[in-house]
Amino acid sequence: MLQLTRPIAFIDLETTGVNLSTDRIVEIAIVKLLTDGSRQVKRKLINPQIPIPAATTEIHGITNEMVKDAPTFKQAANEIKQFLEQCDLGGYNSNRFDIPMLMEEFLRAEMDVDLSNRKMIDVQHIFYQMEPRTLTAAYKFFCNKELENAHSAEADINATIEVLEAQMNRYPQLGSSVESVLSVIGEDKIVDYARRFIFDDKGVEVFNFGKFKGKAVADVLRGEPQYYDWMMKGDFPMHTKQKLTELFNKAMLKNK
Repeated sequence: MLQLTRPIAFIDLETTGVNLSTDRIVEIAIVKLLTDGSRQVKRKLINPQIPIPAATTEIHGITNEMVKDAPTFKQAANEIKQFLEQCDLGGYNSNRFDIPMLMEEFLRAEMDVDLSNRKMIDVQHIFYQMEPRTLTAAYKFFCNKELENAHSAEADINATIEVLEAQMNRYPQLGSSVESVLSVIGEDKIVDYARRFIFDDKGVEVFNFGKFKGKAVADVLRGEPQYYDWMMKGDFPMHTKQKLTELFNKAMLKNK
């Protein structure tokens, strides 16, 4: 049993696609595990204000008709933010998709949400370290059950919680707390959620793509400030641009 010192909110999103910059959330499901073992559930359809591609509807079953009268993310943002307050975060591939996508939506809604002090436990990360497979396979392997209604957000997130609990039973070295699990599998130290920047082994922010991959962001921006302008005009997620601006301002201050 997961021993919690504060609640952990497991998040699953269904979206119009997988591009952080251009795609939008169409459904959000959150199952919050409280410290007493009880659960609170929030599930909302969201009007993405852009068409849902037919190919995407085939995956998660959510149509344009289903969301046309649903609230926009901006309308639902404060309710979602409040539900997540004082919670650590969890999910399946959540560190690389669900949380970055959710933060993009908060930024577009002009809502300030600070996750810097939250623990983030990604069940896929545990699974890929121990038994690399998909959620459906993880559910079969750890829980010996077939995952019904896959790509239904709430079904997926409840399966994710079951998988986490089964993983902790199977691998005693994971311990019984969020902190102990992360001490075994490692905790992502991220700069931006899309991982265009990462920390090197000295804790310095470096580019993780393109011609400057591996080079210190501050050094590049001081030497070629026009690269900042190129990125700010480019098709990069808002959070990436936000962190780029912070790094640019810090680099320019050091130049003075």
